[in-house]
Amino acid sequence: MMLKKFLFWRVKHINNKNFTLIVSGIVGILSGLAAVLLKEVVHFLHDLLDSGINAVYDNPLQILYPAIGILITVILSRYLFKERIGHGISDILYTISQKSSNIPGRKQWSTLLYSAITVGMGGSVGLEAPIVSSGSAIGSNLGQLTHLDYNRRSLLIGCGTAGAISAIFYSPIAGVIFAIECILTNVSVTSFIPLLISSVCGALTSLALLGSDILFSFKLQDSFTAADTPLYLLLGIFCGFLALYFTKIIYWIEPKIKEIKNYALRAVIGGLGLGLIIFIFPSIYGEGYDAIKLMLEGKGVDIFGKAHYLFTKDSHDIVFLLGLFGILILKPFATSLTIGAGGCGGVFAPSMFMGGVAGFTLASLVNYVAGTPIASVSNFTLVGMCGMMSSVLHAPLTGIFLIAEITGGYTLFLPLMLVSAIAYSTISYFEKHSLYTKKLIERGQLFQDDQDSAVLEKIQITKIIERDLLIIRSGATLEDLVQLVKVSKRNIFPVLNEKDKLLGIITLDDIRELMFDEVERKKLVINTIMHKPPALVSPTDSMRKIMNIFQSTGAWNLPVLENGKYYGFISKSSIFNAYRNKLKKGRIIT
Repeated sequence: MMLKKFLFWRVKHINNKNFTLIVSGIVGILSGLAAVLLKEVVHFLHDLLDSGINAVYDNPLQILYPAIGILITVILSRYLFKERIGHGISDILYTISQKSSNIPGRKQWSTLLYSAITVGMGGSVGLEAPIVSSGSAIGSNLGQLTHLDYNRRSLLIGCGTAGAISAIFYSPIAGVIFAIECILTNVSVTSFIPLLISSVCGALTSLALLGSDILFSFKLQDSFTAADTPLYLLLGIFCGFLALYFTKIIYWIEPKIKEIKNYALRAVIGGLGLGLIIFIFPSIYGEGYDAIKLMLEGKGVDIFGKAHYLFTKDSHDIVFLLGLFGILILKPFATSLTIGAGGCGGVFAPSMFMGGVAGFTLASLVNYVAGTPIASVSNFTLVGMCGMMSSVLHAPLTGIFLIAEITGGYTLFLPLMLVSAIAYSTISYFEKHSLYTKKLIERGQLFQDDQDSAVLEKIQITKIIERDLLIIRSGATLEDLVQLVKVSKRNIFPVLNEKDKLLGIITLDDIRELMFDEVERKKLVINTIMHKPPALVSPTDSMRKIMNIFQSTGAWNLPVLENGKYYGFISKSSIFNAYRNKLKKGRIIT
């Protein structure tokens, strides 16, 4: 009752534009709170389990923690709450494209719970996608609660995304850009303002609660020189091919492990496989940000663990470099096993981790060959993070501005731009779509480049099926049909049998010459003059499929069958009218 009174008051006193601005700020604050909560819970679990990248040999149970965490996550999601854990960003895009931007209310907290357990117990994935999922769900549900339309619900989903990313890294610009590059693909100036408000509110919330204790920040120690440009060109190519490798491994491993139909068994096998990888390379435990901090601080050898049996401070440089390449090879397997086994998390942090290791590895290799430190290890680590993120997520601007904000300045802006562009171009040559969008596009559930198809997919077929055509039975005569023609407003007549099965159709053109012969029309039986329709469609067919059928047959009207029985007709004109109506309403995203 109170909500209804408020909504009536709101409609009377606050227009939709201003109300959206207010709600976007609320979404940003709530997304920031979700980010802070998840971060604190994960850190609490790490401390509780005595974890850390250097502790694996002092605490052998750390090898088993990921399997236990994934198993608990699977039990909660599959058996208790009975919901599927998907790919966070992909699920958001699917909801916007196919579900009218209506995200279930449970997603506001369930992804936080699952990811806290998965990552808190060592799953090799990131918290960013779950936090973005939670923020997006908050935006969607506030939009639903306040009866906002599809466009504004979609915008609030973007606001939740911006607020979440901004709160995690204290990077309001990157938050807005990530929302535009990965969630909303067509943003107007008026839509841009709510994103800014939400992102600022998310960052302020994080700052107020955490202060300087954000995920990580770094003050640049080395400057960029033009002489480093060839090395950054090489880093961009390296990151692009590494991102391609990461993507291919994800696509290969996930389906393989999902062939194990028993969810609990899949979780145990995947978790133990992950534990084995962590035993070899402890830095793969969890998100990997602690390892990035060590590399930035010049303590790269410590990412292998204090008590590692192969990699110590006394190890030969070649052994050390081989260890770094080993991390790059096995990290995608660890991420794939975590997600495929049933864990909850995203690829945002793994891509940053791999990019950091890639930059650190290249700089270390160059310095080893040169015999003197000519390449800044910290700078290459940061720029590598940008390159890998830009190529894996297909979000080049996000990578640039995120690292620029993390470092508190634009000293590395030129190499960030260069590496981001080269890495993105490299992977785009082999892989056109990102991990977030590829499967959705292949299934025809998302359209990024074809704007017409995107609009058509939003048309509900059942609402434009025409049911006003007069039917005639197959045993009737032409005389009976003439009587229908007198009262019909259509020029097509479906011919049905007694079980309502479509046998054929008759048009006015078929009978135009015969219908004026009074003697002949009493003799002619309908089934002798009817003809087969050029094609049949179903109410469950996609609009893309129906339009392809129209194009291939050249027809303007097609009969619709449901469960083998006649249901109605669909026409090109009704589709075009619905298409125009969609365009008139205006669209924020595709």
